[in-house]
This record gives sequence, C-alpha cells and structure tokens, in this order.
Amino acid sequence: MAHTIRDIATALGAEAAGNLDLTVSCAAEPHSAGPEALALALDPKYAGGLAKGQARAAMLWPGADWQELGLEAAIFAPRGRLAMAGLSRMLDAGPAIAPGVHAMSVIDPTAEIGAGAAIGPFVTIGAGVRIGPNARIAGHVSIAEGATIGADALILQGARIGARVTIGDRFICQPGAVIGADGFSFVTPERSGVEEIRSTLGQRDEIREQTWTRIHSLGAVTIGDDVEIGANACIDRGTIRDTAIGSGTKLDNLVHIGHNVQVGRDCLLCGQVGIAGSSRIGDRVVLAGQCGVNDNIFVGDDVIAGGATKIFTNAPAGRVLLGYPAVKMETQIEINKALRRLPRLAAAVAELQKVVAKS
Repeated sequence: MAHTIRDIATALGAEAAGNLDLTVSCAAEPHSAGPEALALALDPKYAGGLAKGQARAAMLWPGADWQELGLEAAIFAPRGRLAMAGLSRMLDAGPAIAPGVHAMSVIDPTAEIGAGAAIGPFVTIGAGVRIGPNARIAGHVSIAEGATIGADALILQGARIGARVTIGDRFICQPGAVIGADGFSFVTPERSGVEEIRSTLGQRDEIREQTWTRIHSLGAVTIGDDVEIGANACIDRGTIRDTAIGSGTKLDNLVHIGHNVQVGRDCLLCGQVGIAGSSRIGDRVVLAGQCGVNDNIFVGDDVIAGGATKIFTNAPAGRVLLGYPAVKMETQIEINKALRRLPRLAAAVAELQKVVAKS
C-alpha cells in the first residue's frame, strides 16, 4: 500500500512541498514514525516528536517550516482530521475476504448475490435474500430470510441481520452487531404496576401479582445509505411499523435502538447510547456516550447532548443538553458549580446556627 507524497496530496486536495516522489506505506505518530511512515503532526504541539522519530515526510499544519523540522517532504492539511479521514481511507487495505463464496458457507438457492461479492466461511444466507454488488461479508455472519442489502456492503465477523431487514448502499457493520432482533414489548392482562406509576408518578393503590404477555414484533428494520453500525450494537425490529435509521447516520459500539424508533439522517450516536421504544430522533442529532432517551418522545433536529445526558421529555431543535435530567448545557454547568459550593454553604449555615443559638 505504498503511495507517493504527490499521490496522497492530490487525493486529499492538499498542498505539498519537497520530494513529492518519496513513498510512504503507513501513518504513524511523530515520535514512533519510521522512515517508511508518514508522520502525523497536525498541530505545532506535536512537532517536537518528529526529532524523536525517523520520519522523512509528515502531514503538518498550514505554514509549518518543514525544512526546519528536518523533513524531506510535507503535506499541509488545513483541516487535520478531515485529511486524516482521506489518508486513512487510502492506507486501509480492509479485511482479507477472498472473492467469491467460500465453500463452507450456506446460501439458500433463492438468494440473489450481486456481482463481485466476497463471502467468507460459515456465512448463512436465507431464502429470498438480496445482496447488492461488491458486498464483502466476513465469516460467521448470518442474514435471515427476506433481507435486502444494497451495493458495496461491508459486514464483519459474527454480525446478525434479521428477517425482512432492508439496508441501503455502502453499509458498514462491525463485528457482533444484531439488526432486527425482536423488540422488548410485553403487556399484562390487567393494569400493571408500571402503568399505574406512569399515571400517578409514585402512588400505588395495591401491589398484586402480575404476569407478562409477549407482544410479537411484526415489523422489521429499514436502514438508509451510508450507515455504519458499531460492534455489538443492537437495533430492534418494530412492533408493527419498521424501526428506521436514516441515511448517513453512524452508531458506535454497544448502542441500543429500541423497537419502533425513528432515527433521522446524519446522526452520530456514541458508545452505550440507548433509545427507548417509539421515540423519534431528528436529523444531525449527536448523542455522546451513555446518553439515554425516554420512550415515546421527540428529539429535534441538530440537538447535541453531552455524555451521560438523560433525556426524559421532548427536546426542541438545536438545543444543547447536559445532565440528568437533561437541561440546557449552560444551566447544568451552573448547577455543577452550585453543587461544588454546597459544602462551604453547609459549613456557613452551621456556623450561623451556632451564632443564633448563642444569641
């Protein structure tokens, strides 16, 4: 996977200087870069590491004096992380999945596999499945009956895709993800304690035995184009309508999307986010790690929620949220400041009590 500095700069639309025919085969942090690596020193604070490594070329911030840094060539990246996205795409060889269908996979004769597919060992593909061209499916993946997957899919080891799931083009699925498991939906013959608490917010007239009756999931999951699903993420099928994930949305590892949830386009849901059943998430929403969203609420377009935020009520578009329960971020910061002052306040009140008691 060797590339010249010229080729990399051209692919990234970036400026370059020095020996543009110099080749690199990998990327590295400045202090550990060998002579074959492109060192990533995208900020002046990383420049010192170049002297500790052996890199001959580096990706630098605009205006950097590459010759003073002892380099033979440099690429200048106005937006470093965006340049890293393009560079990483060039240098990533991807998983080693041999073209064609491995002899130890089981594919139903009614399944349709697009041209250019690469399917690894121990894959099972059910009846009526349709998979688009150039799919890459690693070992131990299962795709249940009636599922449809678009072109250029990459589905990694041990992923499970349930019946009738529909997925768009350029789908990426990390190991162990489960798409299309049944939703967690149960009901009691009589009014349950949970229903009573929802209406009374704490008061219970009577505690009695109750048993749970399963509500089966008749819907499926619909996923748009350019969606990525992280390792061990779970997306439950809908009860009647499909659970839906909009195009361009990215789910991190261990994200859980409950039944009937509708997630918009270009959302970013970070690790351990949980969205309860029948909630709606707008477009371009960012939920940081361990955020939770209550059931049957709406989170508006362009909402950003900080880590561990718990959203219990509808959130208007564009709101920046933090805390448990979620409030405006600036409000939560003031709450945190006030909490830190509580010990001093308690000490002051105690001292005042002593003075009053003596008077």
